Amino acid sequence: MTKTNTLSKKEVAVMNAYWRAANYLSVGQIYLYDNPLLKKPLQPEHIKPRLLGHWGTTPGLNFIYVHLNRLIRKYDLNMIYITGPGHGGPGLVANTYLEGTYSEIYPNISRDAEGMRRLFKQFSFPGGIPSHAAPETPGSINEGGELGYSLAHAYGAAFDNPDLLVACVVGDGEAETGALATSWHSNKFLNPVRDGAVLPILHLNGYKIANPTV
Repeated sequence: MTKTNTLSKKEVAVMNAYWRAANYLSVGQIYLYDNPLLKKPLQPEHIKPRLLGHWGTTPGLNFIYVHLNRLIRKYDLNMIYITGPGHGGPGLVANTYLEGTYSEIYPNISRDAEGMRRLFKQFSFPGGIPSHAAPETPGSINEGGELGYSLAHAYGAAFDNPDLLVACVVGDGEAETGALATSWHSNKFLNPVRDGAVLPILHLNGYKIANPTV
């Protein structure tokens, strides 16, 4: 009989807690202007007047992020994470803040209640950061504002980088673009001797910004 290795209850609990924390940090960026830990009853002045960033894609991106981190730790992988779904920026910012990278680069966004307030306020706000993954987002090499280029960037990162594994999340709405459809053919140029590997992950949630996907 084949033995199946499963995660322990402790591992599942820790990963679930991390995922839920990342989701909270993500939704806080989209909605909250103040009161980041909800220590006071929520008031209209705590809510941003204009909401940007797509919540629908974010929990999936956070779920993939935490599971890839588990694999990196278990197998000591050299891996990068590329997010194709357009305005899933809150997820990438949330995870880098949660693991401490964001505060290392931006010390004013500290890992406390005041830093969290600044993190939430700056998202898609004048003088702050965009609603999508951008060059100033730690770990991001893909501009998320325009769809279709994530897989091309993934293969570009893997070429001539034999030890690199590139995990690339492709949104199902993004998959309908011409640029992304063409990028699937990039595997024909990948040489396993001198190049790394690309792991495409289809985020099939059934929707794009305003319509169901095909």
